[in-house]
Amino acid sequence: MTEWQKSGWRAKPRVQMPDYQDAEKLEAVEAQLSKYPPLVFAGEARKLKRELGAAGRGEAFLLQGGDCAEAFDQFSANAIRDTFKVMLQMAMVLTFGAKVPVVKVGRMAGQFAKPRSAPTEVVDGVELPSYRGDIINELAFTPEARIPDPAKMLQAYTQAAATLNLLRAFSTGGYADVHQVHAWTLGFTDREESEKYRDMANRISDTLDFMKAAGLDSDREPSLQTVDFYTSHESLLLEYEEALTRQDSTSGKWLAGSGHMIWIGDRTRQPDGAHVEFARGVLNPVGLKCGPTTTAEDLKVLMSKLNPDNEAGKLTLIARFGAGKVGEHLPRLVKAVAEEGANVTWVCDPMHGNTIKSSTGYKTRPFESVLREVKDFFAVHNAEGTVPGGVHFEMTGQDVTECTGGVRAVSEEDLSDRYHTACDPRLNASQSLELAFLVAEELTARREAEAAAKAG
Repeated sequence: MTEWQKSGWRAKPRVQMPDYQDAEKLEAVEAQLSKYPPLVFAGEARKLKRELGAAGRGEAFLLQGGDCAEAFDQFSANAIRDTFKVMLQMAMVLTFGAKVPVVKVGRMAGQFAKPRSAPTEVVDGVELPSYRGDIINELAFTPEARIPDPAKMLQAYTQAAATLNLLRAFSTGGYADVHQVHAWTLGFTDREESEKYRDMANRISDTLDFMKAAGLDSDREPSLQTVDFYTSHESLLLEYEEALTRQDSTSGKWLAGSGHMIWIGDRTRQPDGAHVEFARGVLNPVGLKCGPTTTAEDLKVLMSKLNPDNEAGKLTLIARFGAGKVGEHLPRLVKAVAEEGANVTWVCDPMHGNTIKSSTGYKTRPFESVLREVKDFFAVHNAEGTVPGGVHFEMTGQDVTECTGGVRAVSEEDLSDRYHTACDPRLNASQSLELAFLVAEELTARREAEAAAKAG
């Protein structure tokens, strides 16, 4: 394999990327970005890789969640806090059920670009380029708004830096202290889910009280007062990614400085394409979306390219097939991994294969379909004797109405109430917590079955 260079992707076929009209402006923005500090550091990426390796062995579990596409106009400290809070809640539920550490990775501080199913869209007979995320162009349906603007990369960097700054403060400044488990309850969480959560929180508090009474001072245990919280995004806009790529002074390897983990989407995973070429050379953990069209042969080629040294935690395979299709597609890919003896971490994305258009015209995802895909994912791994290593959700801490169903029974008529997403529909806080309890039940059942098998 040829020696990797951070600009090597430019010689490869590129898809889902804009054609900037002003080459000089683009060059100036890239030069400016390349002088900025990286948003993350090599030691953090290596630590996440180790933790993802543990998830691949069943010794930890990945919870990855956040916005479908971060928007400039919806950026606020409260929005970051609420999503962080819901992820803490979900992680606590999963830890309680799985009895293993939960690796927390946000789709945050970089998830600005979106692949689109078509390069243009038509509204009232007018055809314009598609909206590709705030880092590229604007949502407003005008010719001017849809022109790709390189300067938006600078605004994206600034927002990502501010987001990471707040996340680091939340993670280590006391907000994430497990003793605050009751304070994380969101006011609009549904009664059934909030009662389950409060019951679990009470049991955790009782345990902490017991530890204190037994002379184990949990108040001074750093691991109970802080959390490691990582960021991730789809590395779609490669000009931005290259400009933030830095050489690690300790190892000499290259770091994608835009986020702790990057992933390649289902539309950009061409083995000889630009996105695979970029991702193969960075030391970060890399995710690979696997959809219904992923062939076993393609997967084998991609695994050898993206993880040539077969490192644990380096490659996360994110399955996204759609409810009812998991049993048809996942087993053949699991077998392809086994045939290669490849080290991977299997993760379920039950969102992207379950998008439909509602009768009211809104794009939505039925919560029942999301639940079914998660259950099917676990069922296949249980049958194959492999490890379900994590889940990947598009979700928000905001009280939105974008996905139908759940205990609050959001209907298609309700979608217009609080439909705020710029791209894909997200689970709200209540649906996210409900899903966490379902996943916890699956993990508990799996743990009990393994214990029974050992005892028998």
